[in-house]
Amino acid sequence: MFDVSTSKGYDAGKMKFVRKSTNRFEFVGRTKDNYGVQGFVEKLNVQPNDAGTISVSQVGAVHAQIRKNKWYSSQNIFVLSPNYKELINLLVVAAIDKILVNYGGYSSYPTLQTLKEHKIQLPTKDGKIDFEFMDACIRELEEERIRELSAYLTVSGLDNYELSSEEKEALDAYDSMVFGEHKFKDIFNKIRIGDLFEIKPTKAYKLTNEDLFEKNGLYPVVTNSSVNNGITGYTNLSPTEKGNMITYSDTTTSDGIFYQPTDYIGYSHIQGLYPLVHKEKWEHKSLMYIVTCFRKSASGRFDYGNKFNRNIAKEMFIQLPTKDGKIDFEFMELLISAVQKLVIKDVVLYADEKIQSTKKIVKES
Repeated sequence: MFDVSTSKGYDAGKMKFVRKSTNRFEFVGRTKDNYGVQGFVEKLNVQPNDAGTISVSQVGAVHAQIRKNKWYSSQNIFVLSPNYKELINLLVVAAIDKILVNYGGYSSYPTLQTLKEHKIQLPTKDGKIDFEFMDACIRELEEERIRELSAYLTVSGLDNYELSSEEKEALDAYDSMVFGEHKFKDIFNKIRIGDLFEIKPTKAYKLTNEDLFEKNGLYPVVTNSSVNNGITGYTNLSPTEKGNMITYSDTTTSDGIFYQPTDYIGYSHIQGLYPLVHKEKWEHKSLMYIVTCFRKSASGRFDYGNKFNRNIAKEMFIQLPTKDGKIDFEFMELLISAVQKLVIKDVVLYADEKIQSTKKIVKES
C-alpha cells in the first residue's frame, strides 16, 4: 500500500524559519500542535518530501498526519508514500493511528521495519478496498463538523474577520510602540507597589484521576498537560477556581501556560495568576497578551528536570506596551483582537467554501 522511508532529519533549533509563501516549505516536527508544522523554510540541501504523503513520528507522541504540501522534517519521522493517491484520506490515517496507539514516549516506538509489517483495517467490497464508501463517510463527517464549526463561529462572533480601523492602526503601530519592562514579581506576586498579580497553587480535590474524571462531566480539570488548554478531562464536582485567569504547570515547559476562560478545577502543580490591582481591566484579550509574553520569557528554560517554580516565575521580565508611563490595556486588546481575526480568517473562508460546495451538490442532485 505504501512505500515507507525515513525523512532526512534536521535540528529544528538550528532552522532559520521564514514567512509562509509560495516558494517555501513546511517544516514538520513530532508535535501534534498546528498539525505538526513548526514553521516554514527555504529549500534545503536535499529535495523536500512530496506532497500527498503521510508523516509518522517515531518517538514522543507517535501519530500519523497527511501532508498536503511539500515538506522537510525534524529527526525521527517516517514518510509513507502511497501506491495510489486514494490512500491519502482521513480514514486511512485513523486506521494507522489505531496501530500507533500501542507506542509512545521514547522507550516504545515503531522502527522502519515494524512499520512496514503492520496491518491496518479498511472497508472492502468484492475483495478490494472500498474507496467510495470511505469517501462517503469522510464527506458525511466533514459536513457535520462544518455545520458545528459554522454555528460556533457565529455564536462566538468569530465569523467576522474584517479588521476595524482601530485594529489596523494597532497592527501598523506595533513595530513603533514603546515597551516598558515589568518584572513578573511586579505583576504576579503580592509584594511592593506595582504588584498586579499573585502566583499561588490552584485548589485541587485530593482524588485519584479515576475518581475525579467523569464521562459526562461539566467542568474542566486543568492538569499538567501542554495541549488542549491544559484540560485532561471533566467532572461534575464543583469548580475550585474562577475563570478569566492564567494558569501554568510548574513541572513542564512554557507550553503549559494557558488562559482559562471559564470556571475550572485545579490540580497538583498547577499555579494560578490572581489579579491584585487593575482587576477591572484584566479580561480575555489583555490576559491572552500576558500569556504570549509569559511563554516567550519562559521558552526553552524549563523541563521535567528544571522546574518552573513560582520564585523563578515572579523574577521574569516581560515587555508590555505603555502609554503615558502606564500599561496600555487598550492597545493590548486591539492587537490581540486583530491577530485573532487574522488567524481565524482562513478558517472562516474554508467553512464558507465547504458550505457553498455542499449547497451546490444538494441543488444539483
